[in-house]
Amino acid sequence: MCATARIRGASTDEPRHLQLLSCNILAGGSMRRYREYVTQSWKQILPSRGKRGNLDNFAKLLADFDLVGLQEADAGSLRSGFVNQTQYLAEAAGFPYWSHQPNRKVAQFAASSNGLLTRIEPAEVLDYPLPGRIPGRGALWVRLVLDDAELIVVIAHLSLGPTARRKQLDFLAELIGQHPRAVLMGDLNCSARGAELKRLFRNTSLTPPDAASPATFPSWQPRRAIDHILVSSDLRIEQLWTLPHPVSDHLPLAARIALPAVIETAA
Repeated sequence: MCATARIRGASTDEPRHLQLLSCNILAGGSMRRYREYVTQSWKQILPSRGKRGNLDNFAKLLADFDLVGLQEADAGSLRSGFVNQTQYLAEAAGFPYWSHQPNRKVAQFAASSNGLLTRIEPAEVLDYPLPGRIPGRGALWVRLVLDDAELIVVIAHLSLGPTARRKQLDFLAELIGQHPRAVLMGDLNCSARGAELKRLFRNTSLTPPDAASPATFPSWQPRRAIDHILVSSDLRIEQLWTLPHPVSDHLPLAARIALPAVIETAA
């Protein structure tokens, strides 16, 4: 039986927690060394037997999470065997609600998307294309209602280039603004301590992490902390960690978030 979110009355003083996870899943592929970007490049346009197994193994890790943000999930093209990978993971891991945002399609060969898996029914889900010289990046905006209070979650995958990334972060700053309960999660392709995110923190309610973010890339020898789960001032990250499962070239990033009221996860 899958877990479902049950909200207790907000009058209690106990904290409420959500378990969040973000991962760039590389369309179900996996990498073990840099040279495989060349030797295994055919997997970016053709299906392979191992992708389904990678997704099945990844789905087994999701039982304890309330909300999962995916980047580079295939929306259903040749390389995934025409499987919508967000839907596949939602069904395999028992999530009652899912949504996806197709961003970049390469004929019938590849269809990258952001994805959302959630055990809490969304009140609203919106798709936003992100600015950039080359189109194909997006942000998935989600509004949840917990104890009559809104929680905004944004899932994004930003560009490799710093110029495009700055424009995209400015766009995300407008989406998030000063909302007191907001989460930004995804592959941001930059450090939380760099100038780019400092600008984001200045222009939104999001706060810099208290401790160094764990390295997530490359998955076989993590050195760079470019995947992030950032929260606003009314929220608190109690734990931030990676899962040692290289479903792609990024490690999944997990967070335990404390909120002002109480939520229980019941089987």
